[in-house]
Amino acid sequence: MLAQLSGAMFGLTAVILGAFGAHALKKKFTEDQHDSFETGVRYQFYHALALLAAGFAQTAGVIEPGAYTWLFISGTVLFSFSIYGLCLSAAFGTKWRFLGPVTPVGGLLLVAGWLSLLFAILR
Repeated sequence: MLAQLSGAMFGLTAVILGAFGAHALKKKFTEDQHDSFETGVRYQFYHALALLAAGFAQTAGVIEPGAYTWLFISGTVLFSFSIYGLCLSAAFGTKWRFLGPVTPVGGLLLVAGWLSLLFAILR
C-alpha cells in the first residue's frame, strides 16, 4: 500500500510541478534551469510509475515488499526535490548550494532501489 500511495502522490506532484515549471516559471528560469527542473520532474515520474507497478505486483503476490520501496521514495525526494530547490533558489537569486551534494546521494538511492527491486523479482 505504501508503494501505491507514494507512487500516486509522486505522480500527482510531478504533473503539478511539471506544469508549474513549464508555464509559471518559464520566464524566470534560464534554459539550463528549465532543463534541470524537467529532469527532476521526469525522474520523479519514472519512480512514481515504478512504485505503482511494484505496489500492484506486491498486491498480486508476484514480489515481496522490500527495501526498494523506501529506496525509491527517499531517492526521489533527495534527487528530484534537491533539483527543484536548486533551480528555484537560483531563479530567485539565492542559490542553495548545500543541495548540490544531495542530488547524487538521491541518485545512488534510486540505483540501489532498482538493484533491490531486481533481487526481489529474482527471488
